[in-house]
Parts: sequence; structure tokens; C-alpha cells
Amino acid sequence: MSERAAAPDAVTIPEPWQDPSLPPDKRVADLLGRLTLEEKVAQLYGVWIGANATVDDMAPQQHELVDDSLDWADLIRTGLGQLTRPFGTAPVDPALGARALARMQGEIVAAGRFGIPAVAHEECLSGVMTWGATVYPTPLAWGATFDPALVERMAARIGADMRRLGLHQGLAPVLDVTRDPRWGRTEETIGEDPYLVATVATGYVRGLESAGVVATLKHFAGYSASRAGRNFGPVHMGPRELADVLLLPFEMAVRDGGARSVMHAYTEIDGMPAAANPALLTGLLRDEWGFTGTVVADYFGVSFLELHHGLAASPAEAAAVALAAGVDVELPAVRCFGPEFVEAVREGAVPESLVDRAAARVLRQKVELGLLDLDWSPYPADLDGADDAPIGGTVDLDPPAGRALAREVAEESVVLLANDGGALPLRPDARIAVVGPLAAGPTGMLGCYTFPAHVGIHHPQLPTGVAIPSPLESLRAELPGATVTHVAGCDVSGPGTAGFAEAVAAAADADVVVAVLGDRAGIFGDSTSGEGCDAESLDLPGVQPALLAALLDTGTPVVAVLLSGRPYALGAYTDRLAAAVQAFFPGEEGGPAVAGVLSGRVCPSGRLPVSVPRRPAGGPSTYLGPTLAHANSVTSVDPTPLYPFGHGLSYTAFAWDGVRVDGAIPDPDHPVEVPTDGAVTISVTVHNIGDRPGADVVQLYLHDPIAQVTRPVIRLIGYARVALAPGQSRRVDFRVHADMSAFTGRTGARVVEPGTLELRVSRSSADVAHTVPLRLVGAEREVGPDRQLTTEVTLH
Repeated sequence: MSERAAAPDAVTIPEPWQDPSLPPDKRVADLLGRLTLEEKVAQLYGVWIGANATVDDMAPQQHELVDDSLDWADLIRTGLGQLTRPFGTAPVDPALGARALARMQGEIVAAGRFGIPAVAHEECLSGVMTWGATVYPTPLAWGATFDPALVERMAARIGADMRRLGLHQGLAPVLDVTRDPRWGRTEETIGEDPYLVATVATGYVRGLESAGVVATLKHFAGYSASRAGRNFGPVHMGPRELADVLLLPFEMAVRDGGARSVMHAYTEIDGMPAAANPALLTGLLRDEWGFTGTVVADYFGVSFLELHHGLAASPAEAAAVALAAGVDVELPAVRCFGPEFVEAVREGAVPESLVDRAAARVLRQKVELGLLDLDWSPYPADLDGADDAPIGGTVDLDPPAGRALAREVAEESVVLLANDGGALPLRPDARIAVVGPLAAGPTGMLGCYTFPAHVGIHHPQLPTGVAIPSPLESLRAELPGATVTHVAGCDVSGPGTAGFAEAVAAAADADVVVAVLGDRAGIFGDSTSGEGCDAESLDLPGVQPALLAALLDTGTPVVAVLLSGRPYALGAYTDRLAAAVQAFFPGEEGGPAVAGVLSGRVCPSGRLPVSVPRRPAGGPSTYLGPTLAHANSVTSVDPTPLYPFGHGLSYTAFAWDGVRVDGAIPDPDHPVEVPTDGAVTISVTVHNIGDRPGADVVQLYLHDPIAQVTRPVIRLIGYARVALAPGQSRRVDFRVHADMSAFTGRTGARVVEPGTLELRVSRSSADVAHTVPLRLVGAEREVGPDRQLTTEVTLH
């Protein structure tokens, strides 16, 4: 029996490791000194109850690597570091699941000598990964809001729901910067700009951590930059691009967000897998950035050092390589950190000091979570606190407040791409043909890391657990006076065209066509978006392009509604479309949000977090490139996007004026001088000159024309979402520190370089409203992790 379980009469005399009045490090040192080698190693892995060796994978090669024969009682005898996905593995009523988790924790506490509970983790990218929980929009939709404060509120609610279930750690957010939208996991990214990703993701981290849940940053680092957008593919980039593009979001989330866990990426960069890279996991993350939390393996990532990367000849060798690099916890289950590894440590092949280092980090996190306090209970407050007590109803994880927040995020994320001729809003009495494979069901609302798409798909008889209105029923509710007909026309990815004739007939008989097209998200299956579902080109999946062309040929105005996990090329249709609307898997309230934009109830305010390409091939790229990455005279390929990063239209009109630099009108012929360690305030006044409330997004870009290395033509360094009533005006102040111009120079150090700069106050990366010339003066400065990472924004 554990010391904790055996000490009811001694609760007033805790052991030092149980005493919350002592510093965490002292508590950890006391407990670590009492543990055997086997007990220390047991803190370094998890167990995945309910996962099985079937082909219905929820992680790469799950059916090959999960061991169904593990003996639970024997496994927990020495303790356990983590419990893997107790809610997101199979459908379970939340209250029943919380009670089952509490029972498992009680068994772990009773089995070990010291009664150390496990950290219970769960996916939470679009809400808690469990049946019946609110399904929020996918991260690409967060990016479209340009609203970190809203994302922070969403994450705080997700974290509070997790705590109600007895969960401690969330495997989110994803901080990978989109580099090639053909990658299936583009839907999980926040966008193609590192500053947008960094600020929005840091908002999510703050929200989750504010609820007492450990946020886990994914995937550190380089995962999204795989060659040709292939999942797990090698990454070919230099250290400068890695530092200036892919690492910034992680640095900000660690330093400014307070994230307490990081998950290593599967990929390799220049031959070095992240899980084996001490320069990344220890030198940069800990020594330079000061990270003190835990590094956890992406599922089976330690095994992949042996099975895919060829860095180890056995599971125990893979464990040694990962542990030395800085990986603390093997997830989702023990394979490499097992008995053979323990024996290798005992024989001196692996220094026990590495085990102590990782175990101390794990135990410190358990101290922070209160798991080592003498009065800790496995029962969340929503439960009755006794194993045999009856359950009073269920835990409601989708209350009206949750749905309202999901609606708010969804509505802010919808992007109006085009509205030629004023086709939108739709007339309330129009004859509308709603056509397309995503019109009549919930599929287009759901990213691959939502419970219905991730788990529910394997349980086809299971209700979704939450109401997910379709675009069709939502549009009928929005416009009760309209005549709405529906024809699917085709499947998302199938080859069949038998439905085209009926769709064309419905279109010909309508005043307007709403074509609802896009993706079906899933994981390691036949889906068109999601983990392991990469694309060869950026044309719409299946025969959807042919269906759209057939609808356009009718001559009836066509409004394209894209519900997708990546941007798709629309250049072949844009001149013929009456309007185009983009929503990135907008969650359970996405149907009403999209319908609200179509009806005019919602004034669209989303902005593109990724560029929309003109053509489906020709080298997908982002706006964030040097001169020769853009259209030029030395190549016949023009990569200019159809709709640029930051683009988005509205139903009202905005005017910007009153640009000031430190309160003065800028002189284009005389740049303002700013010390290389100084700051400047750029101001602009935004007016709503339309006849309805709306929100505009002011974007601030930096142009550095001459530098010691090639630089992106422009890059985002600040933005402000400005909500205004008709006739209302507000001034936006951007306080820009010289540190915001820093980049990785020739020596590999990050520098602020004196010279001429230009700040561009813009509506998108391609639509510049005002330019402000600056000159940085003084000595070149080398800057580190203590530099200013964000532009301070004030609304007046």
C-alpha cells in the first residue's frame, strides 16, 4: 500500500515531498532520492488504455506498435508517468469517463510505494476530445479571426472543461507555420505568417494555462516544412529560415505564454530527427529560452528513431538517444523505456543522471499540478468524491455559453473573398439552389482533431453528441422567406458525376446558386484533409472542379462557399463567380456562421491566414519570401496568389487616415530616425463610413530593402482588429521597437542592423494603404531571447 494511502492518521505531518509549503525543487529532490531506478523510469512513460492493434489508427502505426497484452496491475506497480487519452480513444459519457479516470488514478496511487498519480493528457485542439464536448473551429480558423484575445477565451473554456474531467495536460496548440498547403495537417496550423501564428497560439496557451492545464506546444520543430508537403517527409532548410520563421511561435509561447510542455516533431532537419537533437531540445529550448517544463514524445516518436530514422538498433537504444537529447516522456505507451532500457541504465550503458534529470522534470510538473499534495483527490469537483457514490446526471460539456463562444469564433473567422456585383447578401425572397457535397451534413464543419471526425467515424451508429447544423438547414433558418432547393451533385472525393444533371437543372431554375465545396477531414484514411491526408495539388478534391464549372456554365450567379482545411486554387473560376466565401472547418456553429454571412446577418470580418493560390500547381509558396520568391522576369512561373495573405472583404466600408509617427505627420523624403535600441509609435485612424457595424483589421508590415542576408520583401510585425459602429472612428497606435526588425545575420546571431526600413500600414500583404520610412541609427546590436517579441497595440 502507498505511503499516501496508509497515512490518514498522519495528514498533519506530511513527508517533505508532500508539503506544499516547501519549494518545488526541494520536494522533488526529497522524493527523487527515495525512488528506485524502476520507479524513476516509470515516471518517464505513459499507458494508453483502450487503444488496440487494429487498422483504425489514431496515431501513426498504432496498429503495429500498441501492445494489447500489457498487464495493468503489473505496469503500475512501480508507478506511472502519464495516462494517454482517457476520453478521446473511445466514446464515453463524460461523467462516466471522469469516474473511470478517477478509479484508475486510485489504483495507481494504491499500487505504488509512494502513491504518485499520473498526469492525464488529452487532445484539445478544437475542444476537449471527448463525446459531447463543444466542437470549436479548427486552428486555421483561429488565424482568420486575427483575434488572440478571443482565442484565449476559447482556450480558457476548453481548459476549464478539461479540469472538470480530471485532465491535467492538453496536447495543443499546433505552432507549425504553414509552408506548403498541400500538407494534410495545414488545417491544424494557424497560418503562413510566424507573427500571426505566434500571437494567436500564445493567446491559446495563456487561456489553457489559466485554467491550470499544461499546454503542449506542437510540433517542435520543422514539421510543416516537409518536402512536397508529405507527412513525416524530410525537411530541407537552413538554420536561418528555421530560426526566423519556424521557431518564433515556440519562443513566444514559451516566454510570453508560459507553456509548460513541448512535443517534439517527427521530422528530421538536414539529417537530424528532432527527437535526437540535443541542440534543439536542450541547447535552444532550455539553455537559451529558459524552458523548465517537460518535453514529451509525439506518439511513437521515440520508436521511430529505430524504425524510420535508423539512429538506433533497438528500442532501448532509441530511448537512450531521445533521453540524452532532452525527451522526458515516451508517449503514448511504453515500448522503448521498458525493462531493457532499465537494464541498460543499471549496467552503465546509459547514465542514470539522465533518468534523474527527466524524472525530476516530470515530478516537478506533478508538484505544480498539486498531484503530490497530501490532500490530493482523484475526483474532480463535478463528481461526488467517492468511488461508489451514484452519478447525478452527466457533465454538460456543450452548454449554451460554450456554443455561443463557438459561434463567436466561427463568425469572426469567415472570410469574404470576393463579392462581384453585390451578389451577397442574398435576397431574403430569392430562389436558391444549394449544391455541393458539403451542403447537407456536418462534414465541412469538422477538422480531423474533432471527436466526430477523429473517433466517431469508427463508431458509425454513435450520435455526434453535439448538434452540428448543416449549411443547408442553417441557410433555411436564416432566410425563411427564400425558396431553397438542394442537390448534392457529387461526393467530396469520389469520381461519380451522375448527380451533375440534377444539380445543373436546379441551378438553371434558381436565382442564385450556393455551391458548398471543400474537404472531408480524417486521419490516415481516404480523407482529403488531416493527418496523413496530403494533397498532390491544390485543385479541389474529386470531381468538384467539374461540378463547379458545370454550375457556372448555366449562367446563374454562383456563390462558392469553401469549407476546407487548406486553401484551394480558384483562379480558373474567379472571373465567373458572383462571390466566394472561405471558412476553415468552422466547428459546430460553423453552419449558422456561414449562413449568417450569406444572409447578411453577420458582417464578414475574417482575414486570410494563408494565401489562396491562383493555380493548383507551380510550386505552392507563401507570401513570406525574398524578391526572387515572387514573380519576376527570370522565370515563366508566376506564384502570385489569387487572394493574398491578410485579404478579406466586408459589407460595410472603412477609411483610414491620420497616419502619424510619434504624433507627427511623416515626411516621405525624410525618414524618422530611431536608435537601434529605440522604439517608435505609428498611428492610424480607422473610420466606419458604411451603414452597418463591422470590424476592420489593420496590418503592419516591415520592409527591409538592404540587409546583410536576403530578407522577405515584407513580413507582418503587428495587427489590430478594430470593431466600429456606423460613423464611429478609433485610432490605432502601434508601438514598434527596433527589436522587431531583428533577423539572423551572417554569423548566425540575431541582429538589429542600422539602415533604412519601411513600415507599411496595409489591408493585406498586397494592399498597402500608407508607408512610413524609418532609419535605424547607431551600432548594430546582437539580441537574444530577452528581445521585444511583439508590437504593442493600443486602441483609442
